[in-house]
Amino acid sequence: MARILIVDDQDNARGMLSEMLQTEGYDVDQAASGEAASIMVAERGYDLVITDLRMGDVGGLEVLKRARETSPLTEVIVMTAFGTIEDAVEAMRFGARDFVQKPFVEEELLGKVSRATRTQQLAGEQRAAAADFRERYNFGNIIGQSAEIRDILGRIVRIAPTDATVLITGESGTGKELVARAIHANSLRAERPFVSINCAALPETLLESELFGHMRGAFTGAVQTRKGLFEEANGGTFFFDEIAETPPSLQAKLLRAIQEGEIRRLGENNSINVDARIIAATNQDLRVRIEEKLFREDLYYRLNVARFELPPLRDRKTHLPPIVDSFLEKYGKKMTRHATLGPGVMDYLRGYDFPGNIRELENLIEQGVALAQDGQIHLADIVPSSNGNGAAWRPGRQSLADIVQNVERDAIVRALRQVEGNKERAAALLELSPTTLWRKMKRLRLEWP
Repeated sequence: MARILIVDDQDNARGMLSEMLQTEGYDVDQAASGEAASIMVAERGYDLVITDLRMGDVGGLEVLKRARETSPLTEVIVMTAFGTIEDAVEAMRFGARDFVQKPFVEEELLGKVSRATRTQQLAGEQRAAAADFRERYNFGNIIGQSAEIRDILGRIVRIAPTDATVLITGESGTGKELVARAIHANSLRAERPFVSINCAALPETLLESELFGHMRGAFTGAVQTRKGLFEEANGGTFFFDEIAETPPSLQAKLLRAIQEGEIRRLGENNSINVDARIIAATNQDLRVRIEEKLFREDLYYRLNVARFELPPLRDRKTHLPPIVDSFLEKYGKKMTRHATLGPGVMDYLRGYDFPGNIRELENLIEQGVALAQDGQIHLADIVPSSNGNGAAWRPGRQSLADIVQNVERDAIVRALRQVEGNKERAAALLELSPTTLWRKMKRLRLEWP
């Protein structure tokens, strides 16, 4: 049964409620103050907290807020005296699951407890896995106090142990691969491979060979038989990034592979069985692609079993401080140097829209740590001058020529990062010749290792 914490500074009320829930089979702990409750929630974690609102120095509303910060999966029911319904409404606004008025009717309270804990019945290993991937995959990047973010985390924990196909949508840089890796790390396939491919980074002919493999002599240059990525992912998870960029001519084969668990290498007549969980991601609206006849509707429905929509960073600016702190710690360790934000830097970040989302923020903090002097990152370390040597520009401070130059430079940098510095592949992504890309990089004074 679910683990429940009862918080009330009245011994009799706390004891009566605890006994009632224990009789129903729940695992119940008690806390006589809001301060003690906050510590217990942070240290032990609970499926449900039932707290009185009016208590000493740390009331129920503060218990609720602290629980949201330290244990976002924990549900909270607040208890309030008759005639103070406005307090309960306030608690609901801050994320309480439900409320009950004192004196309460036993059947009513037990019904609320049952509904609140129904979605919290996770096996012990799933809870441990959730805590583990928060550490491994820096879930500070996607966890916030909003109901939307808490819902994403809760659904990840519930979906991970299943084999359900997952579709992750959101703008570039919002953490789609982070979510995909977290799902894999907490699935029953965690010890098997996590294989990913960026469908936009490869031309159609090469993409098919990468996915399905080929036999020797299947095409010019196929000097030996090669396994495809589907076979590499057998038993594990296959992550398709930018699935919307898959050529229509290849989508029928992809649908069969996903639906039937069968693939066929290029140049081979026999099918090969593969068992891979599919997670796909896109920054485009697949419904629009379907209307434009660029994406198969049946493939969309096959992918859209469990869907996650990741919000852009500009819609969760309140989360900036913990995210920035995590990146400062990450790159401080990597570069063996400690750095903090100097005057005005956080204000600048709060005022910037981050078209590249968390990925762009991470790049800025990495740059700032590298350039920091005397342990502080100053505006000059992350905000570019007008000569185009940076991406975090603000239109009101630059000429049109400067803006165009910055956009061009930023597009090249993003393409190079996406293909890990391979200039030929970056040129293909940008639909440029390698020579044109080289000339643009020289003009922009953009050096790349």
